[in-house]
Amino acid sequence: MKENTKKPEFLFSATNYKILIIGLVVIALGFILMSGGANENPNVFNEDVYSFRRIRLAPTVVLIGFGITIYSILKKSKSEK
Repeated sequence: MKENTKKPEFLFSATNYKILIIGLVVIALGFILMSGGANENPNVFNEDVYSFRRIRLAPTVVLIGFGITIYSILKKSKSEK
């Protein structure tokens, strides 16, 4: 008796998953760039909060990471074409 054994199909191809992982790593890198700058004394203002890295670079890196993940979701695999 031969059973119908179908190979399970994934929603995305391996390329989509690789791009998705790259996007997640870029997002994590952006959040790492945003972190830090703890102030030991709450009565003293720390100018490092407004550094270029935290205000411009890190949010841009996070948005690029989100763009990469969205691209990985919307990219059609070669088997669907």
